[in-house]
Amino acid sequence: MNGLDVALTQAVERGDVPHAVAMTGTARGITWSGAAGGTGAGSVFRIYSMTKAIGALAAMILIDRGQLSLDTPVAEVLPEWDSLPLLTGWEGETPILSRPRNRATIRHLATHRAGVEYDMWNADVRAYAKHAGVPRAGTGRLSALAGHPLTFEPGTRWGYGISSDWLGRLVERVDGRRIDRFCAEEILEPLGMGDTVFEIEGRAHRLAPVFRRTADGGFEALELAPPSEPEFYGMGHALYSTAPDYMRFLRMILNGGELDGSRVLSPQAVETFCADQMEGVTVQKMHSVMPWMTADVDLFPGLPATHSVGFMRVEADVPGKRSAGSLGWAGICNTHYWIDPARGIAAVFMTQLLPFVEPGAWRAYDGFERAVYAAI
Repeated sequence: MNGLDVALTQAVERGDVPHAVAMTGTARGITWSGAAGGTGAGSVFRIYSMTKAIGALAAMILIDRGQLSLDTPVAEVLPEWDSLPLLTGWEGETPILSRPRNRATIRHLATHRAGVEYDMWNADVRAYAKHAGVPRAGTGRLSALAGHPLTFEPGTRWGYGISSDWLGRLVERVDGRRIDRFCAEEILEPLGMGDTVFEIEGRAHRLAPVFRRTADGGFEALELAPPSEPEFYGMGHALYSTAPDYMRFLRMILNGGELDGSRVLSPQAVETFCADQMEGVTVQKMHSVMPWMTADVDLFPGLPATHSVGFMRVEADVPGKRSAGSLGWAGICNTHYWIDPARGIAAVFMTQLLPFVEPGAWRAYDGFERAVYAAI
């Protein structure tokens, strides 16, 4: 595993990332851990969209218990969903709105086919939010959900966005517990993920600093964090975590829903959780309209990609990297993970840098993954 240490150290020395913590493991345990740039295994990271898989797991737990189905209409549980308009175009600066014909389901939410896209990848969403005075979902304000338009008919295509925030609200409505309590009692405590939290209090001294890339290729410190004590905890972005904690979640998946004697999903539910749920639709390249926040995103150019309940899937072998059927996703500050069931391995790579998948950050992550597969 010496190549992994080299890959991580060189990524920091080259200035690809300001710091990094990475880890690999199997269902049986951790196989390698490393850090560079002043962070360590105990460092806490803003994991942003790596929260989504935890939110999807919360919904899957209720499905596993027979309280929900992937085909349950969203509005059957959350009637307010039916108040969302479909944005079909513009007349000058006036939005053209209509009622969607298709009913969004839990499957659509989980696979980002429900129609609620992020403003950073859809200029119409940005324009509508400005026109209607709708806050961003990352503010944690309920009006961010209630005022967000659909930009396509549910089920018809991939459109990455705030679906996971709605999924968390749906879990709250069915179960009765607030989503932070549900996750703590049903996921985080059973899996021993004691450093995965919705509030940073008591861990701020271990929080890794976040930077953004400057025009000269260097780093500039940035203040960025999910809102504290929001009106709702968005399961698209709200969590902090560590590499060891998130590896416990990934190892649970590799181990068929159980870790160290604690079972959170049945083996059958894990299969559903990880299977392609896109119904013939594929993941498409995401074009940035906020370049300071994210570059364009096309993680597997030329290869088919789908989405399960919990994860993005690549449906072909990636040369020198993960196998067909591998699962994964990331957070906006360039935290990444993947699970390779065919090889029985999982890995996390964590830094804190904007924009997402800018060349240096992607070079660091790509180099780490290639070093993992060279080592095995």
